[in-house]
Amino acid sequence: MRTPMKLSSLTALSSVDGRYAGKTATLRPVCSEFGLIHRRLIVEIRWFQALSEQAGVPELPTLSEGANAFLDQLIADFDEPAALRVKEIEAVTNHDVKAVEYFLKERFARIPELASHSEFLHFACTSEDINNLSYALMLRDAHDGVMSRMFRQIDNELSRMANQFADQPMLSRTHGQTASPTTLGKEIANTLHRLRRQVAHMTEQDYLGKINGAVGNFNAHISAYPEVDWPSLAKQFTESLGLRWNPYTTQIEPHDWMAETFHSLIRYHTILIDLSRDIWSYISIGYFTQKTIEGEVGSSTMPHKVNPIDFENAEGNLGVANALLDHLAMKLPVSRWQRDLTDSTVLRSIGTAYGHSVVAMSSLLKGLSKLEVNADRLAEDLDASWEVLAEPIQTVMRRYGIENPYEQLKALTRGKQITADDLADFLNNLDLPDEARAELLKLTPGTYSGNAEQMARRIDEHS
Repeated sequence: MRTPMKLSSLTALSSVDGRYAGKTATLRPVCSEFGLIHRRLIVEIRWFQALSEQAGVPELPTLSEGANAFLDQLIADFDEPAALRVKEIEAVTNHDVKAVEYFLKERFARIPELASHSEFLHFACTSEDINNLSYALMLRDAHDGVMSRMFRQIDNELSRMANQFADQPMLSRTHGQTASPTTLGKEIANTLHRLRRQVAHMTEQDYLGKINGAVGNFNAHISAYPEVDWPSLAKQFTESLGLRWNPYTTQIEPHDWMAETFHSLIRYHTILIDLSRDIWSYISIGYFTQKTIEGEVGSSTMPHKVNPIDFENAEGNLGVANALLDHLAMKLPVSRWQRDLTDSTVLRSIGTAYGHSVVAMSSLLKGLSKLEVNADRLAEDLDASWEVLAEPIQTVMRRYGIENPYEQLKALTRGKQITADDLADFLNNLDLPDEARAELLKLTPGTYSGNAEQMARRIDEHS
């Protein structure tokens, strides 16, 4: 029988912990098992401290400065050996949240003041009281510390491109066919504006939490201390963690806010998929070239190739992330009666989903940094597409009451490749004011781009 392989980046089942482990390192302290255990420890300790400050709980007196300092240090010094000790306890208890409580009781035993009151650890709590707050802290920290940084990097790069290429004429394509020209910078600005809306949704998102017992009614709390205003304490405590209190829950916080967060992230990803596919296509027709990297191989058999692999990797990982996030968003708000355990196991895939997101955004940023605009190729396409000027010509014809302008231009241009001379001949035979004709004759596919340049340069004013 073969000896089981040790876990490493080579043997990891998930690519975000294997092949792409270097790109996801910043998520590990937050979205890993370690990150979850650490946040459970934070919630347990802070709840214990909060109870000690309640005059209505006289059996747990106000903690001394030294005891509070010891508890704060437990949080600050929590490390992998400590997390491994929690896992050792869990191997016996077969309960992950209870293992954190027992771990803390071990540590409390070192301080007589804490040891004598250790039964107030996890007081009146169900596991979900600890878990919902811990996952809320996890997601908040993931967005504040990791995702927002990635969003800013993408925003900065696209903003740079929008301004740098604001006046770079480009032939548009609708339905894959030649259409009215734009500028490259304006097309980048379109994407950036969309992305910023989704980032705003995520930035404004509430992270909800509850700590109200087995079915959300403070049953145990009130039975022990009926004089305490438990809803007010729960609200105060939840907000002290930087979260928003949800007063109406069953045993579980219903996760609606999580679904909102995941759906916003899905929309952000979908916009990036759209961008990745467009740039991939522009590379394929020569609008962009890619900087070569010494030693990098594009194809195992065709030496000339520089494949757009960064955009392909981005698209693929964004798709995997969205599949996981969509399941989380659709499943988590649904629970049988007061609770079932399906949410518990599904929540453990958050780190995988966010890992694929980070891998995708890293690949996209790498790809964007390698792009070089092929201005000659852009100009060549524009110069071969004089038929796009049929739009402004027939619009001016309408202004001056010339009959059937659309039909006339359709007969001249539809399905045909025409030249500047063809359009000039057409214009010179129209009954137009001289000034209007002169303006139309000055138009080229490269100058017919409306206010695209101005819009690209004003992207920050509109976001």
